[in-house]
Formats: sequence, C-alpha cells, structure tokens
Amino acid sequence: MQKRSIQRGRPPGSKTFEAKSALAFGASVRKARTAQGVAQETLANLAGIERSHMGKIERGVHMPTLALIIRIARALNCSATVLIADTEKRMDVAPKARSSR
Repeated sequence: MQKRSIQRGRPPGSKTFEAKSALAFGASVRKARTAQGVAQETLANLAGIERSHMGKIERGVHMPTLALIIRIARALNCSATVLIADTEKRMDVAPKARSSR
C-alpha cells in the first residue's frame, strides 16, 4: 500500500475568512480599547503582536486565531467571552440585505 503525502494548507476551494464576523470582532475590540482609553499601539504591545496587525484586526481585514483572541482579551483585562458576546450582538444587529420586489 502506497503512503499518501500530506499537503499543507487548506483544501482547494475552502473558505475560512468571513468578513462579517471579522468586522464585528474588530469593532468589539476597538470599542473595548477606546472605552479604556488605551492606544492601539499599547494594546498591541500588551497582546504581544505588531501594531499594524492590531489595526488590521480592528478594521476587520484579519480574523485572529483563538489564541490571539484570548491574548487580546487579557490585554484588555476582560474575558474572551465578553469580546465574543459583543461580536455576536453586532452580527445580529448588522443590516440585512433587502429583498427585491
């Protein structure tokens, strides 16, 4: 029996980035950060990531991993649950596409 090689990366055609959830999570992080009066650069340093990456997360360009979500929450002195709950609320409130009549 011939051994199959394992290919790295996602299978062709798979989609793991969802803009709606990334935008909602970024808005939640920005809201928590500004409520505490913390600069983006300071938050990035506390979370152990580059400031530019934090900016991309807040703009919804990048979706962080679970480990990074937890680090961001700790840097904000809150629970990841709080950030995720706020993200879910934002996704429920997001405007829905109108149906054509």
